[in-house]
Amino acid sequence: MDTQDLMKIFRENGYKVTAQRLAICDLILSRKDHPTAEQIYQNLKKKYPMISIGTIYKTLHLLKELGLIQELGFNEGSVRYDPDMELHINMICSECGKIHDYKCDKVKEMWNVIISDIRVKPKGQRIDIYYECEECK
Repeated sequence: MDTQDLMKIFRENGYKVTAQRLAICDLILSRKDHPTAEQIYQNLKKKYPMISIGTIYKTLHLLKELGLIQELGFNEGSVRYDPDMELHINMICSECGKIHDYKCDKVKEMWNVIISDIRVKPKGQRIDIYYECEECK
C-alpha cells in the first residue's frame, strides 16, 4: 500500500493525515518482523524527535481499527503488530520471540474446511505455532 492509498483511507474515514502518522504507517506496513510499539518508536524518534509513544499507540490502534494490521497479544503481556492481513500461520520462536509468517495453499484449504464445518463467518483469525528456531537450538 502506498502513501496515496493511506492518505485516501484516512481522509475517507475522517482522520487527519500527518507526517508522523504516515511515517508510522510506512514503517509498520513495510515490516515483516512483527515489531512492538517500542521498536517502532525507537526507529522513528531519530527522524521525528517530537514523536511520542502515545502517537505510535494511537496510530497502531487506528490501523487496527481500519483493518490494515493485526495486533498480536501474548501471555507475558507483550504486543506485536502484523501488517499481513492474509491468512497465514505465525511461527513464533518460544526462546527468542522472533516471528515469521508461514503461508501455503494448504493452510487456506484447511481454513475453508474449518469455516464450512463450524458454519460461522469469522471476524478474524490467528493461528500461532510455537517452536525453537534454528538460532536458538
